[in-house]
Amino acid sequence: LVMPFWALMIFAPMWGWTKRIVSSIWIIVPISLMYIALVLPDALAIFQTVSSPELANIQALLATPAGATIAWVHFLAFDLFVGRWAYLDSRARKLSPWLVSPILFFILMLAPLGFVLYMVVRSVLTKGVGKHTATPVISN
Repeated sequence: LVMPFWALMIFAPMWGWTKRIVSSIWIIVPISLMYIALVLPDALAIFQTVSSPELANIQALLATPAGATIAWVHFLAFDLFVGRWAYLDSRARKLSPWLVSPILFFILMLAPLGFVLYMVVRSVLTKGVGKHTATPVISN
């Protein structure tokens, strides 16, 4: 559900349709619906586990096939959200896709590391150009 969007952002970042497709927040809905479908059957138990997050309880949840699947889909949804933001932000700031595409790969694989890497590159290359905003300016 998420790989077509990652492929567009990483391998076809300048293609006109990539920006049109990725600009839609709706690309995150299918993976989010999958997450909801996985969580709803055990929502109360999952909520109890995550609302008082003790390491042993989280380990027990993640050690189950259902818990690991839910966590994986959660990662996929939020990694796509962060990757989408970085892609749109980089386009708005006119950062080189040759530089941003590998960073997007890091966001896909190791989201927090990739996000920090993007923020460092972004702040070095934009030097004050809108650096206080977390919202990309999307222009057609």
